[in-house]
Amino acid sequence: MLIESERRIPEAGEYDVVVVGGGIAGVAAALAGARNGAKVCLLEKMFGLGGLATLGNVIIYLPLCDGMGRQVIGGIGEELLKLSVRETPDAIPCCWREGGGKEERKSLRYQVAFNPASYMLALEEAVVGAGVDVWYDTRFCEVVKSGEKIEWVLVENKSGRLAIKCKAVVDASGDADVCARAGEEMISLRTNVRSGWFYYSKGGKVELNCLSKGFDPLGGKMPEDDFAYAGDRGKDVSEQVLETRKLIREELKILQKKYPDFRIEPILPPTIPCLRMTRRLKGRIELNETDDHRWFDDCVGMTGDWRKNGPIYYLPLRVLTAVKTTNLITAGRCISANTAWDVTRVIPTCAVTGEAAGVAAAMAAVKTEGDISKVEIADLQMQLKRQNVLLERQD
Repeated sequence: MLIESERRIPEAGEYDVVVVGGGIAGVAAALAGARNGAKVCLLEKMFGLGGLATLGNVIIYLPLCDGMGRQVIGGIGEELLKLSVRETPDAIPCCWREGGGKEERKSLRYQVAFNPASYMLALEEAVVGAGVDVWYDTRFCEVVKSGEKIEWVLVENKSGRLAIKCKAVVDASGDADVCARAGEEMISLRTNVRSGWFYYSKGGKVELNCLSKGFDPLGGKMPEDDFAYAGDRGKDVSEQVLETRKLIREELKILQKKYPDFRIEPILPPTIPCLRMTRRLKGRIELNETDDHRWFDDCVGMTGDWRKNGPIYYLPLRVLTAVKTTNLITAGRCISANTAWDVTRVIPTCAVTGEAAGVAAAMAAVKTEGDISKVEIADLQMQLKRQNVLLERQD
């Protein structure tokens, strides 16, 4: 072990809410926090917002409905779907537009495909327009706690190591990085595979290849070979990227042989690791598939199941909040979801949990000195409903 010398770290700012991670969950949290009067800082290690949706080319905004004709996601979740196709609004199924047919909604789910480059630019415009301070090229490193509360978030960027003072923190890192540094109990999976959606040109026509080896998301089968990676191990993350790009090069050769009359060229590979489930919080409760249609009194959002029709999951605040840290809340892929992890990790559910986390963090910063557990659940639910979040119990 090398023991680092003590050093003085300059303060770089003071915020009501610090959001770590600029994926869809982080964007939703930042927007919600800023719209509720909080001074918000959004930290992103890359140079674009949207995470896997944009930098990873995962261009399907999965359903906002339960597959039985009922919409279960509104609020920022629906707003971000519409933003993703702002330039091509006809991408929204006719039956899910204003005045659409209720019967047709039972057979056609409320989802869209989008252009990742356009979406990245639109997300940035929305976040900056909401008054959020966006810090690109900034990696979260550590927290400094006073008792059970995070007082400082430590980061590094071109200016060196910096300290950000905060009242509340939203962990939207995707890998529960803040929770891990804050001493929360964690669950980690080493089940990620070689995967990467990439664009290529076939004789001048742009095509998308959804490449994934070793995992069947519908069947739930894990890889049978040695290609399994943990998202919280540095070497594994690099290996996943290297092996995925090797796989993409091999796929391009296969495509060239398949279409000998066309020139095959890569256009846009994913620029981040395309990991599914990595590390998450183990909260006071964990959401399971058996919780389908189970109502929680502290419900802060709803989601369907992108894999099949019928299920509805009510998302309790307790699967978002940290256990040992009073001013820390999670959003997105790293919430406390056990067997329902594959349901909650996707774009629309990340937006739902992001909005709930952002509102809760903002309310805590203003009313309870950052203590999220002291936020009145009725007040939080009422505010979410004002923002068109759907919270009505479905039979």
